Amino acid sequence: MINLEEIKEQEIDLDKVYDYAEFRDKVSGRCDNCNSAYFKSSVKGGVFLRECRYCGMKKSI
Repeated sequence: MINLEEIKEQEIDLDKVYDYAEFRDKVSGRCDNCNSAYFKSSVKGGVFLRECRYCGMKKSI
């Protein structure tokens, strides 16, 4: 399992969907990659997905 410190050291893969339970926000309500607070959200198959409007980083909440 990869911990948060390893994610901070490596570049964030924008094609991957990160699990919020494993990778909490560095700053609450902000994107870990670009620090934006603007997200688009969707629900599919009972999974809530949050995507940053600027860089496209995705987290499953």
